[in-house]
Order: sequence, then C-alpha cells, then structure tokens
Amino acid sequence: MAALIYSAIASLDGYVADAAGKFDWSVPDEEVHAFVNDQERPIGTYLYGRRMYEVMRVWQDDALLGDRPTATLKDYAAIWRAADKVVVSATLAAPSTPRTRIAAAFDPEAVRALVSRADRDVSIGGPTIAAAALRAGLVSEIRLFLSPVVVGAGLRALPDDLRLDLKLLDTRRFANGVVFTRHAVRAP
Repeated sequence: MAALIYSAIASLDGYVADAAGKFDWSVPDEEVHAFVNDQERPIGTYLYGRRMYEVMRVWQDDALLGDRPTATLKDYAAIWRAADKVVVSATLAAPSTPRTRIAAAFDPEAVRALVSRADRDVSIGGPTIAAAALRAGLVSEIRLFLSPVVVGAGLRALPDDLRLDLKLLDTRRFANGVVFTRHAVRAP
C-alpha cells in the first residue's frame, strides 16, 4: 500500500524559507543529496502546490542544472522526471513539464483516492499544501532534513495550529551538520 510522505529541508527553527523567501541556506551537499535521492527513488507521484512546482521544475531542464551537473544531480533529475506530478493551483493554466496535471483545488478525498490507487508512494511537497494534507489526516510520514542554521522567521515547514503524535522511525546525522528525521504520523 502506498503512503503519502511529506518531506522538507528546514532550518533548525523550522522554516523552509526565510523572511525574504530565500532558501539558499538549504542546498544539500553531495552526501545529503545522495541520501535524498535514495529517499525519493520509491516515489511514483509528486503532489505540489504551485510555488513548489515552480521551484522543482528546474529538474526537467538539463540547461538549468548548471554547466557541470554532478552524477548525484543527474540522478535526482532522472528520479523527478520519471515520476508523475499533480500540481494544485487555481492560477496555473497548464503544466510546463511532462507527466504533470493540474488540479484546481486541494481536495482531501481526491488525494486519498490518489494514494489508495498508487502502486508507489506519493510525496507531498510544499508546506502550505502539506499543512492541508496534515490537517486532513492524509500524511503517513514526515521526513525533515534539519539544516544547521536558524533563520528567525519565514515560511514554516509545519503549521503552528496542528497537534500530531509522531513515532520516530529513523534519524541520520551528516558531516555538514544536517540531521534527517523520519516520523510516522500516529492515528488519532
């Protein structure tokens, strides 16, 4: 059975972007990126809000990966391109990447059906859409990559107004100071 997994890179104080909307402090090094790739390999579908989709679509274009993309970056691009994408957006008229469709609004029942039909895990990306899925009780796991930086304000990885009981499944510490945590969301 497929799971809905929320994964994010966050500051130690819990933000995915700082008050200016920047997230350059969160760029993973080779070791972390290789681990991210292994975490993403089982994903069959990415569920995004519009803003996260606009950030992630860079993986579709080799020219945007830089002059000399590493094997790790090429690997992630292949993983991303092989997966289906569903973008929840009331403003995006059409997708700009293959294997992508637009949903006009977040519908918890449609997401539940998507996950129940899936033969591979579904990843939800972006804290706003993830908050809606968390509130609806749809998320099975939360995977956070905590960066060794405090940014003080910005866009939170997790919503302030939600209580969840979690079970720690895994942790890993990386040489650059990033700490990975993987938690199951316990049923209420």
